[in-house]
Amino acid sequence: MPDFNALGLKSDLLKAIEALGFKEPMPIQEAVIPVLIENPTDLVGLAQTGTGKTAAFGLPVLHHIDASLKQTQALILCPTRELCLQITKDLTSFSTFLPDMRITAIYGGASIEGQIRELNRNPQIIVATPGRLQDMMRRGKIDFSDLHWVVLDEADEMLDMGFQEDVETILAALPAERNILLFSATMPAEVERILNRYMKKPVIKSMGQRNAGTANVRHSYYLVHAKDRYSALKRLVDFHPSIYAIVFCRTRVETQEVADLLMKDGYNAAALHGDLSQAQRDHVMGHFRQGSLQLLVATDVAARGLDVNNLTHVINYSLPDEAETYVHRSGRTGRADKNGLCVSLVNMRERGKIRMIEKQLAQPIPKAKVPTGRQVCEKQLFNYIDRLEKVEVNHEEIDAFMPIVFKKLEFMEREELLKRFVSLAFNRFLDYYRDAADLNVDESSSSPRDRYKDRERGDRDGGRDDRGRNQRRGAREHNDEGFQKMFISLGRKDSINPGSLIGIINQITRSRDVRIGRIKLMDSYSFVDIDERAIEMVQQAFGNKKMNPDGIRIETVNEPSGGGGRDFKRDRDNGGGRKERKKKYEKEPRKDKGKRKSKKG
Repeated sequence: MPDFNALGLKSDLLKAIEALGFKEPMPIQEAVIPVLIENPTDLVGLAQTGTGKTAAFGLPVLHHIDASLKQTQALILCPTRELCLQITKDLTSFSTFLPDMRITAIYGGASIEGQIRELNRNPQIIVATPGRLQDMMRRGKIDFSDLHWVVLDEADEMLDMGFQEDVETILAALPAERNILLFSATMPAEVERILNRYMKKPVIKSMGQRNAGTANVRHSYYLVHAKDRYSALKRLVDFHPSIYAIVFCRTRVETQEVADLLMKDGYNAAALHGDLSQAQRDHVMGHFRQGSLQLLVATDVAARGLDVNNLTHVINYSLPDEAETYVHRSGRTGRADKNGLCVSLVNMRERGKIRMIEKQLAQPIPKAKVPTGRQVCEKQLFNYIDRLEKVEVNHEEIDAFMPIVFKKLEFMEREELLKRFVSLAFNRFLDYYRDAADLNVDESSSSPRDRYKDRERGDRDGGRDDRGRNQRRGAREHNDEGFQKMFISLGRKDSINPGSLIGIINQITRSRDVRIGRIKLMDSYSFVDIDERAIEMVQQAFGNKKMNPDGIRIETVNEPSGGGGRDFKRDRDNGGGRKERKKKYEKEPRKDKGKRKSKKG
């Protein structure tokens, strides 16, 4: 592999790179830097977060800028304050031996007067977030007449955060003759629209498959019931004593709840979400970067721009709705040529999301087993013994106390002494995991009721609305007009009640807008009145094996809605209903006999 000397950079930049300890360029740097040095052009770089993109665009931009010209020649747009500051810090390090180079960060949440003073000093490079930059442009504080370079860093995240209109407004106001460098982990339609509208025949450099994850990250998922998700999280953390992780949640409320539970249970954790003030965010992120926090529980938006290279794990406490978001999350670990793990806690209703993510990654995600209590205890014990073996003894300070220690413990045998030392540090885990339950879900034995309960709990966690209650109210209050009676092959034996039956219909149809009327539960099947306008959609959904993997049958009943219903017993386990039809046939003579007797009476 070539070193940085082969890329064509100025000697002052090479001196800075050497001082920083960089030896060999990373793949995105090797692909991009020579192209931009030799022939400045529009360029698209597709690579995951943490793969060296800042140097890939920063070094060639610094190479081409005329430091003697006190005008803004490069603009770098990024989505968050944290990323803005990180890019500014990196570019300042690269320009250590370029004394006339000025780099200014422009972002929200800081004194605008101080930033205006910095702009008045005519920096050659401005690193900015879209909102604050537009504010400065409206105030007439920036002159872009000598601008030659525009960089859109983390373009997909920037547009996903709602900055598309801001970015397009900024690009439209810039000189027509400029080079645009667009760097992104994924290429959604919004990013392609920017590419097609504002870039001229860009060179495209892609590290790996488009929209796929980094090769340094291993993926796995654990199938658990929604009610066991927090217990599974604690068990995974205990199983990895040296874990340093971000735990991703869907909502601010869930994020704070999980962080509070972890702190209450003695874990070194904190929450990061949009309800925190900027000072609180800086405090939490500072402690996490320093390693004094072991677990950061965060929402996707709050974690954007967080630059930490040594994460061992990314844990999806809740899976995101979009596969691209999963790719971004997983890119937080496995950075700077290190390996990482991205694990997900998945309940029964979320299995379809795993398939969607596998398609995005172009690789299977293996299912793993939540460790048993005994396995956790063994792992913790081995970790304790390793620490005991490697601990450094300060003989100068410790030796003076040893005679007292020897005298105090001289009555103990070696084996007893070791047992007591281990027990002193380890009894808490033994007590906690003594009767620990198996948290893994056996898919073959789980019932439709289990899957509905997971869906219902997940809906609560994700911000549930009132449509489910309205559906159940409709089951009590509707008249028969506009409804069709349908047979469904679930009943009381499947632990079904009216609410859970509605939940299963919602889950399979992936809709909570289907009007549902009267429900009549039998032992092995049920009748449910469904809005006539939704019949075709419901039948198509239940006929789709992917949407209905359990093969639950639903059929229309040829009689008016609201009636008692003819005997339609066809249990899915009784051979297509043959046993039930035989029982019915055998009972009919007794019914006829009873009727004849009543006539005689």
